[in-house]
Amino acid sequence: MEKGKRGKRTDAAELPGLAELVKLPEPAELPELAELAELAELAELAEGRVLLVSRALQAGWPRSTLTRTLHSEGWTRLRNGAWAEPGHVPDLVTRLRAEQLLEPRLVVSHRSAARLWLIETPTPPSATPLDFIDPRLGYRPKAKGVRVHRTPLLPDAVTERRGLRVTTPVRTLTDLLRAGPRDDALIAVDSALSRRTVGGVRRGPLTTPAALTTALDGNDRGSVRARAWLPLASPRSGSPAETVARLRMHEADLHPEPQAELHTLDGRRRFLDFLFRPEGLGIEIEGYAYHGTRTAHRQDIARFNQIQQCPEVHRLLRFTAEEVFHRPQQIIAQIHTALRPSPSSSDRPLTAY
Repeated sequence: MEKGKRGKRTDAAELPGLAELVKLPEPAELPELAELAELAELAELAEGRVLLVSRALQAGWPRSTLTRTLHSEGWTRLRNGAWAEPGHVPDLVTRLRAEQLLEPRLVVSHRSAARLWLIETPTPPSATPLDFIDPRLGYRPKAKGVRVHRTPLLPDAVTERRGLRVTTPVRTLTDLLRAGPRDDALIAVDSALSRRTVGGVRRGPLTTPAALTTALDGNDRGSVRARAWLPLASPRSGSPAETVARLRMHEADLHPEPQAELHTLDGRRRFLDFLFRPEGLGIEIEGYAYHGTRTAHRQDIARFNQIQQCPEVHRLLRFTAEEVFHRPQQIIAQIHTALRPSPSSSDRPLTAY
């Protein structure tokens, strides 16, 4: 019983709409509400969409109940002791975060760090293990698909990206150069030295050749070898396929001008992947898988038609990225044939620049 505004006593049952305002859940809805509460509780314990089993146990979850709930609610098991939130397809960052949450001393490095910095590498993330450095030099990985490098790491070579402790771009590249193989390392170096669109994101250069040279000042075998490779890098490379094509031509003593600037008949500037300028022979490397997207590939075709109008180009050879990576000998043979002077022409040098 209550008093109204003017002192009149009123039964609660007489208040209109009160039953609708205070609606209790139906008995059948109670299990569903309990499941939602459990899911919300687990989500609060997660960090960056990763739940550590140890945190849930510390919060009072019985192990058997926790395991049953994780399976029934659609969590994804990343590895022993770590799960990803429902509705989230585990990506590279999620997998790296799980390892780093379980072993906070690990620092993302090598190819994994390169991908965080949008530095291109020749192999997809699914085909390579997760790379870390253990500065304490003693950790051995407990999960499959994880590679831990035991090497010294100074604090100034570590930074944070996407919530992860990761080696800096310079340290990442010098690690790749020291580890090899050569072509893989130079693909990454060329990518970092130039402006690139990687994964739909446009970024600027991440470092300079001088910074890499300074960082490779050691006398160990890896540093000495890396310094010998570094002059082969070029900030003018436009894609991984162009890097490999340039290296194959270098090995064949062919040295064209990379990303050569041309002018169309109407005065517009265009850039050719490679140009043997004295001979007027242009080389284009095609393939949307390495230039980015199908749209970028169509733009390359339009650019090809415009390049054909440039007076500096007398002949243009086009090769796919697949040919560059898997049939480079055929490419070199075709270039040699195209550069060979005809009987009626005067002798001219085969290479430029």
